[in-house]
Amino acid sequence: MPASPRVAVFGAGAVGCYFGGMLARAGLPVTLIGRVHHTEAIERDGLLLDTLTFRERGRAHAATDAAAARDAEVVLFCVKTITTETAAKTLAPHLAPRAVVVSLQNGVDNAARIRSASGIDAVPAAVYVAASMNGPGSLRHTGRGDLILDARPETPCIASMFEGAGVPCRVSDNVEGELWAKLVMNCAYNAMSALSRARYGAIASNTWTREIIRRAVEETVAVAHAAGVRLPDGNLTEAALRLGIAMENAISSTAQDIAGHRLTEIDSLNGYVARRGAELGVAAPVNQTLHALVKLLEEQDDVSAVFG
Repeated sequence: MPASPRVAVFGAGAVGCYFGGMLARAGLPVTLIGRVHHTEAIERDGLLLDTLTFRERGRAHAATDAAAARDAEVVLFCVKTITTETAAKTLAPHLAPRAVVVSLQNGVDNAARIRSASGIDAVPAAVYVAASMNGPGSLRHTGRGDLILDARPETPCIASMFEGAGVPCRVSDNVEGELWAKLVMNCAYNAMSALSRARYGAIASNTWTREIIRRAVEETVAVAHAAGVRLPDGNLTEAALRLGIAMENAISSTAQDIAGHRLTEIDSLNGYVARRGAELGVAAPVNQTLHALVKLLEEQDDVSAVFG
C-alpha cells in the first residue's frame, strides 16, 4: 500500500465525514460518497470540520455514486447497519482488486454480513467518536475520535495512515472483544439518549439512569460471556460511566436518527443483545425494553409531535 493511499468513504455521514475529513486534512486524496445534499455542498464549499480542537473548511472530492470508489486503495464502509447488505452489494462491483475495506459501523456482526452479502472480506473496527452533521457539508465533533482495527497483515499500514492524520488508532488481536465492548457502551447510552433527548453527561450523572446503565451493561456482558466472547479486562460498568463523563456533550446517533425522522440502528444494539440473549438462554429485560421503546418511537407518524 502506498504511503498516501487513495481513500473512499462509502456512507459519508457523521462518522464517515469525521474520519474522511481528518484524512483529507492530512493531505490524503479522499472521496466522500454520500447523500446529494451533503455532496453538493462539499463539492461547492468544502467540508466544514468543527472539532474540539479546530474549526476548518477543507477540500475533498464528493460523489453520490458507488463507482467513485473504483480507484480507492482503502474504502471506509460507514453506512448505517440497516443498509449493510444492500450497500455491500452496491459497492462490490466497483472495488479495485487490492482495495481494503474497513467497516466503521456500530454493532458486532457487520463484517460477517458484508462478506455473506457480497464476498467482501471487510476489516472490522471498533469506532469511538461523537459527531453529527449540522447541515449540508458541515460536521460538528463533540467527543473522542479513535479506532481499533482487527489484526491483519494490511492493518498496521492503515493504522499508521490514521495516526498520521491525528486519529488515534491501534490494532487488536481480539477485535471481537473490542466490538462487544463498544456494543456495551452503545447499549448503555444510545437508546436512553434518544428516549430522553439527554446528553451523555446528564445520563451518566443521574441516579436513576446510572442504574439503567449498570443493568444494561451487566446484561450485555452476560450475553457476551455466554457467546464465548473474550471481553477486554476491566469493569465495563465503570468504563461506561467514565465514557459518559468524558463525552458529556454527546448525543447518540440513535437520538440523531429519531430527530431526523430516520430509522435507527437499534436492532443492531439493544435489540441484538436481546435476540442473542434469547438464543443463548440469557435474559436481557432492560435491553429488550430499551429496544422496544425506541422501536415504538420510530414507528410514530410524526416524531416531532412526540418531542413537541
